[in-house]
Amino acid sequence: MSTAMTFFARSAFLAAAALLLCLAAPAGAQDAGISPAVIPAPLSVTAGAGAFRIDDATALVAPAGDAEAAAAARHLADLLRRTRGLDLPVAGAAGDGASAVVFRRGEAEADGYTLEISPDRAVVTANDAGGFLYGAVTLWQLATAQEGRGPTSLAAMRIVDAPRFGWRGLMLDSARHYQSPEFIKAFIDWMALHKLNVFHWHLTDDQSWRLEIKALPRLTEVGAWRVPAGAAAQADIDPATGRPRLHGGFYTHDEVREIVAWAAARNIVVVPEIDVPGHASAAIAAYPELGVTDAPGAAVPAVPADWGVYPALFNTEESTIAFFHQVLAEVIDLFPGTYVHLGGDEAVKDQWKASPRTQERMRELGVADEAALQSWFIGRMEQYLNQHGRRLIGWDEILEGGLAPNATVMSWRGVEGAVEAARLGHDTVLSPAPTFYLDNRQSAADGAPGRGFVVPMEALYTFDPTPESLTAEQAEHVLGVQANLWTEHMRDEARVEHQAYPRVAALAELAWSAPERMDWDDFRARLTPQLARYRTLGIDYAESALSPGPAPLPAQGERRHDHQMTLCSAGIALSLIDDAPLRGERASFLLDIMNPCWIYQAADLSDGVAFEAAVGQVPFNFQIGADIEKVRLRAPRTEAGELEVRIGGCEAEPALVIPLAEAAADHGVSVVRGRLPATPGVHDLCLTFTQAEVDPIWGLDWVRLSPAERR
Repeated sequence: MSTAMTFFARSAFLAAAALLLCLAAPAGAQDAGISPAVIPAPLSVTAGAGAFRIDDATALVAPAGDAEAAAAARHLADLLRRTRGLDLPVAGAAGDGASAVVFRRGEAEADGYTLEISPDRAVVTANDAGGFLYGAVTLWQLATAQEGRGPTSLAAMRIVDAPRFGWRGLMLDSARHYQSPEFIKAFIDWMALHKLNVFHWHLTDDQSWRLEIKALPRLTEVGAWRVPAGAAAQADIDPATGRPRLHGGFYTHDEVREIVAWAAARNIVVVPEIDVPGHASAAIAAYPELGVTDAPGAAVPAVPADWGVYPALFNTEESTIAFFHQVLAEVIDLFPGTYVHLGGDEAVKDQWKASPRTQERMRELGVADEAALQSWFIGRMEQYLNQHGRRLIGWDEILEGGLAPNATVMSWRGVEGAVEAARLGHDTVLSPAPTFYLDNRQSAADGAPGRGFVVPMEALYTFDPTPESLTAEQAEHVLGVQANLWTEHMRDEARVEHQAYPRVAALAELAWSAPERMDWDDFRARLTPQLARYRTLGIDYAESALSPGPAPLPAQGERRHDHQMTLCSAGIALSLIDDAPLRGERASFLLDIMNPCWIYQAADLSDGVAFEAAVGQVPFNFQIGADIEKVRLRAPRTEAGELEVRIGGCEAEPALVIPLAEAAADHGVSVVRGRLPATPGVHDLCLTFTQAEVDPIWGLDWVRLSPAERR
């Protein structure tokens, strides 16, 4: 591992743990029963005698001339003001006999700290900005262990703490949906409160290019804007242009510099992602010459709005390499951190295979196949980064065709990429799907838009970030862990919060805490005051995460929502947000886009029932390649199609067929009605739609069965 990587070295934790446990107390003095309301769990906690009172008379003291200590003191003052209403002064010294929180510089590992609380004062000892900040955050958590405003008392104790991993990351996708700079800064604030220190910022993709590149202005003039998918967006005509209204946005140089500085003040490094050679559509729409121009169907006339994997690739001409060197020159100027993420994922090679010029280029370069050509492309980018003192990180596909010499691998397709990278002597970050993909639902009771797979908080908390197949030496290359917020199905900032929290708390403890300090039941207990802090700070967390199992089914006669029914299959299960109304709340539809079919369980049909269903259409805006031929379409009787309800199985003849002409004319959700015949006993119902084409696709919001006489 190179000296440039010591900041992220896992080995630092091992040394820190040994040192800090020695510093904490004599052998046997650590109190196993002490578990303060702190997330992530500290390395060592020893109980003391008495309590320390914090009120408006308490001073926050930082040594004169120590900017890092003073910054942490101001941060603590701000947190206490916002959450407890206390107005504590920051001073260079405490008066005689005065109550004080003292920040002082002393021996500690990177990002580590000691917090000593006695009846007359609390002392945070650290040796860097991260340690001071995290000591302040821990003290704030102790001060907010009980809800309320005003003065509070902290039990005397000694905490000695340091992180397990140097890379404690969270990725936000701002390409699929744009978030404001104000939200980005709030997002970074919340990361700091969880002792996370890497903000991976996904800035380019097929659906947009969000980063201003002054030398190449069309990247944002064209690439930052698109017409959303769906009939409602197509009907939303901009009077200034007479065409469908464009949505999007981008980040200027000034905004980026402000965000990077904001993050640095919170001990967070920003790692930008510029995706190559795939996920290229937005850039090619802006600069068509970047594309594989001689491959059939390769043109990108406008920034697209489909999700999934597009075939668009950048070509491999020297002019394209020079183009991206221009991009990287501005990226390096804006982002001072060590790493630049270059994607490298999901680059379907069909266009390169179909391009005579690309095949000629491969012969010129002497590369054996398209995977090796991608490796060459990534290698050219790495050379430029290395020449300018930076390092490349990419998704685990960069292993294919040969790994660039100094590259770090972010493993997302399971842990295998991390294992392979470590065996090759390369650093790696674990970020495997689905566990670390926070666009998955938090529980079976969660009806929020996102992927249909459920990733409960416990699955993230109990993940083992050091695979047993690694030797101790290879495990040293595991820099840490990272969770990812892909925003295809998060159209606004509130959705980002909902998907992230409270699972970020579990991520934080996995990334920071020593394995022997982790305990799921204890974490759940400590989560209660953490949720109270979220409420005080206005973080919109998902309550569904607290009950990961299925909720009891609503009684017959009540609405039963899509996520309370069972999908007939799970080929590509998604919870899709409706494309209408353009403003305001929208429904979401949980369905398998390959086979839209639902089972309503245990319907009592003994006396017949009145049937109601809320239905809507969403655009089939998914790039799934040849798999689109596998989407199951049921032949319609009428042009608009029908909702079919079967009793006892999906192969039975329909017991109810409801035409959808009126619903099809509504961009939003419509309620359709019918009657199911009396059938003795309790039965499952199979609900499907008929339609001639895949786009748009029908979804169910809810179903209600009522006594037959009720309308």
